[in-house]
Amino acid sequence: MTADWYLLTKWIHIVSSTILFGTGIGSAFYMLMAHLQAQPQHRRTTVRHVVLADWLFTTPAVIIQLLSGLLLVHLGGYSLSESWIIWALALYVFAGLCWVPVVAIQIHLGKDNVPDDRCRHLFRWWLLLGCLAFPTVLVIFWLMVFKPV
Repeated sequence: MTADWYLLTKWIHIVSSTILFGTGIGSAFYMLMAHLQAQPQHRRTTVRHVVLADWLFTTPAVIIQLLSGLLLVHLGGYSLSESWIIWALALYVFAGLCWVPVVAIQIHLGKDNVPDDRCRHLFRWWLLLGCLAFPTVLVIFWLMVFKPV
């Protein structure tokens, strides 16, 4: 019975990581495209859709990732003191610390009448934080697969 729960939890963990990463890549693409063109209304509309996607897909996936990951540790008989788990959790927190301001920036960029120079400034911060978070998630994937000692 424990093996069934482990496999179900692992499946949930994999699906939620796919949703998390896929939504992140898609959001990054649409944000970049919206900011490369000069129509402020199109940019605001796109940013509002990205914020909605974050609430509908990214936020639940972030929560499910943590809960299912901790359950996998328990069901798999691992210890939270194993180095690969400590690193994965630390990187998860780091990615989250990048993501929270990204969402705040997106909400601000979706507002009407944000001056273009302010948009450019905020978008640069958004891009920097995203460039820090995405490789972090890839390293977490690596840790989950290879479980180095």
